[in-house]
Amino acid sequence: PAWLRRLCGQLLSERLMRPSGVQAVVRGIMEGTGAGGAGAEAAAVDWRKCDAVAKILASCPQQCLSLEDYYRLVCPQILDLLHIQDKLTARQFQRVATTTLLTMAKEHPQLAEKHLLQPLLAPLLRCSER
Repeated sequence: PAWLRRLCGQLLSERLMRPSGVQAVVRGIMEGTGAGGAGAEAAAVDWRKCDAVAKILASCPQQCLSLEDYYRLVCPQILDLLHIQDKLTARQFQRVATTTLLTMAKEHPQLAEKHLLQPLLAPLLRCSER
């Protein structure tokens, strides 16, 4: 029903914009993916799930005050997904992070540059300035 979909979307959006919310949502959706499964078929399911999560993360919720605010709150958390230590989890989280970054860069290049690409590339830029 429409009311349930709306309520779930609202709860998901609220969770994403909290501290560590992105990681909690990604972990909740991806849980169980990639553990076991049969070769190529399991990998394809894994990629589809990663793409679906990335699409969710790249979409600014209706409740958010502005697209800028959403990017400011969520992008640092997306970059944090690149630093997960557990190998299996790290691979999935890196897929989600890179797909989200690409989607955001296509949809809103200036905001993605400001909130994703500049922080990601800052250490390299500092090294090149020496």
